[in-house]
Amino acid sequence: MTMSDTGEHGNCLVVGVAPSQAAEVIHEAARFASMLGASLVLAAVDPTRYTTGRNQDGTVTAFSVDPDASDVITEHVDPELEERLRSMLAPTRVPWSLRAMAGDPAQELALLADELDAIAIVVGTRKPGLRTTAHEFFSGSVAVHLAHRQRRPVIVVPIAPVSHGQRLPWEI
Repeated sequence: MTMSDTGEHGNCLVVGVAPSQAAEVIHEAARFASMLGASLVLAAVDPTRYTTGRNQDGTVTAFSVDPDASDVITEHVDPELEERLRSMLAPTRVPWSLRAMAGDPAQELALLADELDAIAIVVGTRKPGLRTTAHEFFSGSVAVHLAHRQRRPVIVVPIAPVSHGQRLPWEI
């Protein structure tokens, strides 16, 4: 789903977005895009599904990872998330588009960045908490996977940085 009429290939930043996306990530991505004269391609990746096909219009066809759910769907972005992103980006005047994707977030963001020949990939850290710590312990962070499994620069926007001497989220 394109929100601007500028081309996405080449001079763009790929940005991982989620329903609980911290505004700081979007604002920093827009700031970088403005400095670089680039557009933003926002990607909402549903990790509970996996991609079975990519469509001409930028959407993907996906299956649920739940073996009891056999429905094939075309991924669409949550309208509330889309509206929230629109309101955050409107004042920036940075051209942007939004894509719905499915699968492993790090892998999908890397594939999209390759497809578009993006300048870099922008992601945010997670807010600290027991659930986040357990999730990252078992699956690793998206930023770490991106930093080690693809070739583009990764811009990691801190959401809740801790002061020097404080315990890091994974030490709690």
